[in-house]
Amino acid sequence: MPVTLTTKRCFALVDCNNFYASCERLFRPDLKQKPLVVLSNNDGCIIARCALAKQLSIPMGAPFHQMKALLKQHQVAVFSSNYALYGDLSNRVMQTLEQLAPKVEIYSIDEAFLELSGLDFCQNLTDFGQQVRSTIYQQLGLPVCVGIAPSKTLAKLANYAAKKYPQFEGVLDLTEPHKRLHILARTPVQEVWGVGRKLAERLQAMNIDTALQLARACPQQIRKKFSVVLARTVNELNGIACLTLDEVQEPKQQIISSRSFGQRVKAKAEMQQAITLYISRAAEKLRAQHSLARQLSVFIRSSRFEQKSRFFGDQASLELESPSNDSRVLQQAAMQLLDRIWRDGPAYAKAGVVLSDLCAVQGLQNSLFTPPPSERSQRLMATIDQLNQKHRGSVFIARQGRDGNWQMQQQFLSPAYTTRWDQLPEVC
Repeated sequence: MPVTLTTKRCFALVDCNNFYASCERLFRPDLKQKPLVVLSNNDGCIIARCALAKQLSIPMGAPFHQMKALLKQHQVAVFSSNYALYGDLSNRVMQTLEQLAPKVEIYSIDEAFLELSGLDFCQNLTDFGQQVRSTIYQQLGLPVCVGIAPSKTLAKLANYAAKKYPQFEGVLDLTEPHKRLHILARTPVQEVWGVGRKLAERLQAMNIDTALQLARACPQQIRKKFSVVLARTVNELNGIACLTLDEVQEPKQQIISSRSFGQRVKAKAEMQQAITLYISRAAEKLRAQHSLARQLSVFIRSSRFEQKSRFFGDQASLELESPSNDSRVLQQAAMQLLDRIWRDGPAYAKAGVVLSDLCAVQGLQNSLFTPPPSERSQRLMATIDQLNQKHRGSVFIARQGRDGNWQMQQQFLSPAYTTRWDQLPEVC
């Protein structure tokens, strides 16, 4: 009789190390041995640190203005967030992974799950992980770590350990039970995927302090006291795969585009520019997932932290006559909403738009009184998106304007090395 091989589930989590900081350092070899941090929108807080910056005890999320002296003392390189650069490098990482594994789930900008079931019949899994690391580093110059396990939760935990313990050289395979028990016993329960600080405190009150203790808990009791989600986590920690690989990302049910202003906005014309920009970006995302919006909201607000003036904020919504993803239609509706809520006097700190009640373009059921989106409109928007993909901001609604004082502060912004011809790195 032929021998039947039973394929066990096996996953890998590939995670870029200090992704934002690694992207900034990629084109700056002079910073290879220097500490580096990346700031949030408007250069507000520290949101990314390289390993050397972490060794200086620079806290995550610390306000930049409070850390200036420390950063200057240790000659830390400071960068504003460059999302165009990070997004492009992320796409290249994911494309490389798709060449190495049969199935890939993009989990975040710097993380992806791989399906490896059956691969252990023809290749050592640790060797495969090292191949992934070396390939991405050779082709893109970005360091990654790889966690391998029979469930996605364990793969997350393996990746955490691969980063934490140098002896694993960036790759850890937890498909072997004895390795799994050893790592589970050394991992605090709050490091388990899906266990946050508050949930960890409740578990610790039950003397569940480590991942191993959670794995040994009774799933039925955990389900009664907490949730079915945490009960699945218990099973996943025991190597029972409850979560599958999601190769196709579900369309978003709501799209929000908002920013805090670089400078306070007092003039309505400047607010109209900002709202137009946010509408354009939200509509572009809407079209990318082949959706239409039935409802639009606009909000504006001043700062709650300024003692000199009272806080003011307002929001207005409307239902579109016909679902749309046309930037022009959405912009006109947004201006109507802004007229409804605008008040002279406040110094506005933030504004945004929300597209909701989304539906797919395909299969849209139109009523007798609402015509479908015209083919001319769809072709125009597709052409604009194509042009802006090559050079962001090359085509825009006139009301948006070129520049505005309300634009984000990006004092330390690096060039768009990979997406703009005029900012390509120069080799002397």
